[in-house]
Amino acid sequence: MPARATDVRRAGVLGSPIAHSLSPVLHRTAYQELGLAGWTYDRFEVGEAGLPAVFESLGAEWAGLSLTMPLKRAVIPLLDEVSETAASVEAVNTVVFTEDGRRIGDNTDIPGMVAALREHGIDEVDSAAVLGAGATASSALAALSRICPGEIAVYVRSEARAAEMRQWAERLDVDVRIADWADAEQALHAPLVISTTPAGVTDALARSVPERPAALFDVLYDPWPTDLAARWSAYGGAVVSGLDLLVHQAVLQVEQMTGLAPAPLDAMRKAGEQALAER
Repeated sequence: MPARATDVRRAGVLGSPIAHSLSPVLHRTAYQELGLAGWTYDRFEVGEAGLPAVFESLGAEWAGLSLTMPLKRAVIPLLDEVSETAASVEAVNTVVFTEDGRRIGDNTDIPGMVAALREHGIDEVDSAAVLGAGATASSALAALSRICPGEIAVYVRSEARAAEMRQWAERLDVDVRIADWADAEQALHAPLVISTTPAGVTDALARSVPERPAALFDVLYDPWPTDLAARWSAYGGAVVSGLDLLVHQAVLQVEQMTGLAPAPLDAMRKAGEQALAER
């Protein structure tokens, strides 16, 4: 049942560390724009060990949860149902509580990536490159499985990470070529580059950006721009930011938790940009 203005409901984001999260800004803005005066959204510092107790403490007023690291996999045993999208990468970032008390897990990062790319005119690419091989890289592969029929080169630092990416590639049925991080400069010539690495890791690659770069999706948003994104943009290439991803995945979360669509994308993005500017 869609949310009503008179409803009093709770939602929030769980993770560790969580103080930096922009999710409260985005969700609260959405509630205000949708006229949901009785809805609240807060952040909670929760690790894996504390997650089951948190779930047991939630009352009927809870509409949903956003989950960040390190909880996206740990939450799965606590759920009654997991969407096909979330199951494909064994990662849940969204939990919706139904009226009959069921806990439904989903992953909005993957369709959020696709939506962010499409907003920048990137509907399909013949091939792509992924920098990094962590949890976000598996979501990137899942997103690319929807828009890239060709080869995806994944640049990794270790054989252990390479083995993980091969497993995800097989599971997601995508054509992946594993490459050594030492050759990461070659990735910058791909029609689409998705950087999933922590802050600072790709800084050294900035000097190798080609004169006419295609498209870069850098999942970071703070600090922004990264050196790589700044050089890419200066050379005229298309750049999709981590804030684009954050907003698009949050839009989907708001719609699932409230039952109201469309969520106010532009207002949420503006609020996120303002919050980042004030840091």
